Amino acid sequence: MAENQKNLCAMIPEELHSRVRAAQEQAGVTLSAYITGLLTDYYEGGKEKMEKGMRTMAFQMPEELFQRLKGYLERESTRTGKKLTQKEFVLGLIRQTLDEAERREADAGEREEADGHADMG
Repeated sequence: MAENQKNLCAMIPEELHSRVRAAQEQAGVTLSAYITGLLTDYYEGGKEKMEKGMRTMAFQMPEELFQRLKGYLERESTRTGKKLTQKEFVLGLIRQTLDEAERREADAGEREEADGHADMG
């Protein structure tokens, strides 16, 4: 059964609001879920609640690049009719790059093996 919910409203500085919303968007969760997680972590002594087998990767980027990325994600979300999150986008790029690198490495290994057999003949 779901826990009873209450609304919490507070005025915060605009710059902090922007940071929170950007982090919430990057996390790919609702604002309610994001704030609940922050407050829960704070009151439980900063304990991280990660899914088993998951790791966190965080990095900063130039504002100009971030705005380009944000625009791209919005355009893709509109084009496909499905919200594309920063997390999905970055994980997709990582998977694609690693898959391509592993294919190249496998192809190079097969070529070396074929060359070795040709030298023996």
